[in-house]
Amino acid sequence: MNRIDVTFKDLRKNGKKAFIAYLTCGDPDLKTTAECIKVISDNGADIIELGVPFSDPLADGPTIQVASQRALKNNVSLAAIIKMVSKIRSKIDTPLVLMTYYNPVFHYDIRNFVQDAKKAGVDGVIIPDLPPEEASQIEMFARKLELATIYFASPTSSEQRKKIAISHSRGFIYYVSTTGVTGKRTNLPDSIKKDVKNLQKITSKPICVGFGISTPAQAKKIASFADGIIVGSAIVEKIDTAKSKREMIKSLGTFIKQMAKAVSI
Repeated sequence: MNRIDVTFKDLRKNGKKAFIAYLTCGDPDLKTTAECIKVISDNGADIIELGVPFSDPLADGPTIQVASQRALKNNVSLAAIIKMVSKIRSKIDTPLVLMTYYNPVFHYDIRNFVQDAKKAGVDGVIIPDLPPEEASQIEMFARKLELATIYFASPTSSEQRKKIAISHSRGFIYYVSTTGVTGKRTNLPDSIKKDVKNLQKITSKPICVGFGISTPAQAKKIASFADGIIVGSAIVEKIDTAKSKREMIKSLGTFIKQMAKAVSI
């Protein structure tokens, strides 16, 4: 049982929901990313998702795409991110999940990626462009080391696709709230609750909702029926728009605390 499983077990025991916070690694640099991880952990996030910058993303919206481009200009790599995780791990106990595309993993070498990520203190991995049917190799190595492999279900997924995603997922199932890419949204579909409830009828695994959630009110609403919520673009925006590091740390900490509080009520 890795940190993700322990976290959800404790949350369910106490009748609480998970707040999962995303940030793009290396934007503006890895040293700042490490500082942000500590701030996010200290202010109430239950799980932290670490985005690996990639030149051709499929799921990322404009905010995260631009952040990734800035990171890539600084030559931020998957290897450097894993090294950064190994340094920050001794300072926090919060579960860490890498969100990366398959190309960096393939070039890193699948076996080495899993081994190095686990050794560094990574607890799970999300690879949006790797379907479960083609993930047997990474799953084989991941299962041996209890590294969670997390897959997506969406409003357009067929019942068969949902069952496949559920059967292959470890840690939690990532439910995409809307069609399209990541990004802040003023309104979220009313159908999310029904979709999540239907998934909960066929699995006891935690179901966490992401894409579009950006305010405490939205977080509270989704957390009333889902097992957790995932916030990304709103956090990346806080980091990118701050005029100084001091302002960034303060605004980021305040926002994380507000979102964590909204989910816990």
